[in-house]
Amino acid sequence: MSIDKSWIGKSRNTHEYKDGLNKFLDFAFEHRSLGGHLIKCPCPVCGFGKWQTREKVFEHLIVKPFPENYKVWYWHGEEAVGVGSQAHQTSQIVQDDSTSQHPMVTMLNDAFGVAGPDLNEDGDGDEDNIEDGDGDGDEDNIEDAKNEEHNGENVEFYKLLEDGSEQLYEGCTKYSKLSFLISLYHIKCLYRISDKAMTEILKLIKDAFGNAKISNTFYEAKKTINKLGLNYTKIPACPNDCMLYWGEDEDLQECKRCKTSKWSDAKKKKPANILRYFPLKPRLQRLFMCSKTAQSMRWHASAEKKDSKMRHPRDSEAWKTFDLLNDRFAEDPRNVRLGLAADGFNPFGAMRTNYSVWPVVLIPYNRPPWECMKPTSLILSMIIPGEKMPGNNIDIYLQPLIKELKELWHDGVQTLDRFKNEMFTLRAALMWTISDFPSLGNLSGWNVHSKYACPTCNFNTDSYRLKHGGK
Repeated sequence: MSIDKSWIGKSRNTHEYKDGLNKFLDFAFEHRSLGGHLIKCPCPVCGFGKWQTREKVFEHLIVKPFPENYKVWYWHGEEAVGVGSQAHQTSQIVQDDSTSQHPMVTMLNDAFGVAGPDLNEDGDGDEDNIEDGDGDGDEDNIEDAKNEEHNGENVEFYKLLEDGSEQLYEGCTKYSKLSFLISLYHIKCLYRISDKAMTEILKLIKDAFGNAKISNTFYEAKKTINKLGLNYTKIPACPNDCMLYWGEDEDLQECKRCKTSKWSDAKKKKPANILRYFPLKPRLQRLFMCSKTAQSMRWHASAEKKDSKMRHPRDSEAWKTFDLLNDRFAEDPRNVRLGLAADGFNPFGAMRTNYSVWPVVLIPYNRPPWECMKPTSLILSMIIPGEKMPGNNIDIYLQPLIKELKELWHDGVQTLDRFKNEMFTLRAALMWTISDFPSLGNLSGWNVHSKYACPTCNFNTDSYRLKHGGK
């Protein structure tokens, strides 16, 4: 039986809207309620993140509009069509949210951080008032709130939900529009297919299957995928590795030190050198937005230590000493311990080409040993451009990362823990670096080429000069 949703988007003062809203509430409480008296409120303020009573949800959706793009009621018991699911549009009674949720919905839920139930000790839902400042619920502020809340991140969320439920073509039960696009993008990354080739593939599929809902170009497809978040920032840099055009220096047109122009092409405003930086905070937050990874981020503290053998960095003296010296940080096992790895490589197949790109990678060591070193667990922090290695000037490029690490150590960042369905202050610490010996000199600032090359012995090194070699 199809559900009438024609009332969505109509004026909230009409009987049609109110009748439709009551039918939605009847459906939601029949199929997906918490304890029989709470459901996730879909209003723009709650954004599916708060569990409310029927009266409260009705009040919220009279003051604020029902989200127009929420056409398939995932969080209220309606089954979606997508990857691996059968083509049912009927509803069913679902008892367990975690086992029934569709894979595409779960992915979007993780990406946008939609929260679960937030109950107080009495078991009641959050009773936050959503009226305007003077408390009279005036219509004056409704449009402002709509523009502020509904036209921001929530709109992207609803659009992706719509793409996740829309069939790739009429009658397709295996792929939705979004799941097909993500699968295709996954193949591109695995086999290093160029953007130009992907555009031609999309054109071919579009031509062969005219009724398929596919983007015309890969550029358009990337726009959809970018809505999932975790993008990177382009920061112009001096080609001589003197400085970043970042922060207070963002508007400078030439290097403060060597006076080299910021641009390789001043007319097109094309920077001479670009650092690609991947912000750390949202990536650490994302680890806790999925209940599975949020649970594994506690492994170092919760897993049983069967013997005295060292199977994980948590068993080392360095880890234990750090915990003793920073007991407040160690109190919460969710605080992240990171390792930093950096080294250069030639991205071109022809090794005769002199080029050295330096990726900087972070490893979260909270996770178990069989997970933390997998490629999917590694966090790419930045890509330092070539053609030459940055050497001791690597400090210039590390500035954005160091700034974020300081903020994560002192202030932390508010993060949703999906395993416990609660907010907490996430902090992080850089425990150690991983590199070869020359790179160690660049990262630490210690001169690894002189007679005091050993960073452990420092000035207590006994050195000898070779009689015939001169070293």
